[in-house]
Amino acid sequence: MSDDLSTAEYWNALYLKGDTGWDKGVCSPPIARLLKEAIAPKGARLAVIGAGRGHEAVEAARLGYRVSAIDFAEEAARGVAAAASKAGVELEVLQEDLFKLPKRRPAHYDAVVEQTCFCAIAVERRPEYVEAVHALLKPGGVLFGLFYAHGNPGGPPFDTHEDELRRLFSARFELVRLVRAADSFDQRAGKEVEAVFTAR
Repeated sequence: MSDDLSTAEYWNALYLKGDTGWDKGVCSPPIARLLKEAIAPKGARLAVIGAGRGHEAVEAARLGYRVSAIDFAEEAARGVAAAASKAGVELEVLQEDLFKLPKRRPAHYDAVVEQTCFCAIAVERRPEYVEAVHALLKPGGVLFGLFYAHGNPGGPPFDTHEDELRRLFSARFELVRLVRAADSFDQRAGKEVEAVFTAR
């Protein structure tokens, strides 16, 4: 297994070993709530990045969004397809690298959902993440979801905090909401920053 967490092989090996502690088996409660708030209108084209086994993507599809579930690990992509089939929903599964996708789909999405993707990439690539997500969104499109602010050294998952998020995103996005989520899983209570950003 490669030690480079920027490769699909690294993450695919974790799936094959069952080392997926971030996967709670259901859609994250704050994400489910944000989807129901219709921050992006129902029927909008929505990308779930770092989709994992697809719990958030399936919930979005069930609620009427046109969903692309994006993950570069083969086992994750398989898991999304299986979860969508079991739930009886239609969505697109893309086994793609987030950082390469904007070249194929510039300004393609009305919204992007963040859930455990940002915290999984190398910290030095965070500005690149901002640019990639911005490039995927239509003007005025929305990035919404959760950023993991657990306060621990090392990673993944790598820590962040509200000040860093403001610094990283403010040039490309209007920061509409940035608060600690009130309805996280018990293990993540007080550690998730709920964000809604609109692309400039």
